[in-house]
Amino acid sequence: MFGLIGHSSSFAQAQEKARELGLEEMAEADMLAWCSAPPQLLETFEVTSRTGKTIEGTYIDSCFVPEMLSRFKTATRKVQNAMEMAQKQGINVTALGGFTSIIFENYDLSKFQQIRNTTLEWQRFTTGNTHTAWVICQQVERNAPLLGIDLSQAKVAVVGATGDIGSAVCRWLSQKTGVGELLLVARQQQRLQDLQTSLGGGTILSLEDALPQADVVVWVASLPQTLTIDHASLRKPCLMIDGGYPKNLDAKVAGDGVHVLKGGIVEFWQDIGWQMMEVAEMDNPKRQLFACFAEAMLLEFEGIHTNFSWGRNNISLANMELIGNASLRHGFQAIGLNAAQLSRAVQGGVELAAA
Repeated sequence: MFGLIGHSSSFAQAQEKARELGLEEMAEADMLAWCSAPPQLLETFEVTSRTGKTIEGTYIDSCFVPEMLSRFKTATRKVQNAMEMAQKQGINVTALGGFTSIIFENYDLSKFQQIRNTTLEWQRFTTGNTHTAWVICQQVERNAPLLGIDLSQAKVAVVGATGDIGSAVCRWLSQKTGVGELLLVARQQQRLQDLQTSLGGGTILSLEDALPQADVVVWVASLPQTLTIDHASLRKPCLMIDGGYPKNLDAKVAGDGVHVLKGGIVEFWQDIGWQMMEVAEMDNPKRQLFACFAEAMLLEFEGIHTNFSWGRNNISLANMELIGNASLRHGFQAIGLNAAQLSRAVQGGVELAAA
C-alpha cells in the first residue's frame, strides 16, 4: 500500500471540506482548534496501472493549512503526526505533498526521528521531488517548441534554482536538454555560486534582471502573494511553468504572449476513484494529480519501498530517468498547454507577423 499526506490550500477550504464530510464541529472550529487537530485518514482507493497491475492507496490529511506556517512548532508537529499515522497504518511508501515536504526539508525534520513512542522509518517516506523535477523538465521540453521557442537558443530562468527540485531541473536542462543559457535565481548567493560551479555554467541574476531576458521561466519557489511582475517587460512569447506552491502565477502574468502552465502536474490514463484532488482545483480531478503524489504510486507499482527523494540536492539524473520511464510505463503524462492556450499562441504569432 502507498500513502499520500496532503492538506487544504487555505483555512477556509479546510472548513468547507470538513463541512462536506459532515464534521460540523471542525467546520465551525477556530484556528486554535485546528492547530490541535490530529491527522485524518480520509479515504482509501485503488489505482490500476496501464500494465494491468492494481495497488491500494490511502490519503491522510495532516490538518495543516498554510496559515500555520508562521507557527514553527505547530507546522512541524502536523507533519510529524501525519507521518506517524502513515507508519502505524503499515504503509510501504508515503509521499509528502504541498507544504508538508517543504516544512520537512526547510526545518530539517530528519533530525527528529522519534515521535512519542514511534521511531519513524525514513525509508517509508519520500518527498516526491524526483518525479516532480522530471515532469517539469518534460513540460519545458514539450511545450516551449509549441510556442515557437527554440530551447537550444533560449534563455531559461529557474526561480528557486538552489532548492531540491530547482537544482535537479537545472542539471537536467543543462545536461539533457541543452538549453541556450540558464539564468539562476535564488535568495542565497553562496548556494547559487555552488550550483553554478557544479553545473559548469549558468548566469546568476536577480529576479528583476532575469525575467525580462527569459524565454522560459521555471518557478520552483513559493510565490509571495505580494509579488508584482511587470507584464510589459516580459518576452513574448514566454512560457512560464508554475511549479511552486500554491500555484497562483497565472493570475499575475498570463495573457498577451505569456503562457502559464501548472508545473509538476500529471494526468493518469484513466479515472481514479478518489475525492482528494477536487480540493486541489485540478481541471480534471479524477485523473490529474501532483507529480509528488504520483511518485508514491510509481514506487509501489515498481516495488521500490525506499525514500527515493530525500533531503536537498540529492536528486540524480539516473533516478530522474528511472522514475520518468516508470511514469510513462504505468500511464502518467505531464499536462501541457490546453487548446485555448495554443489557439491564443497561434493568434498572437499571426498578429506579430502582421505587425
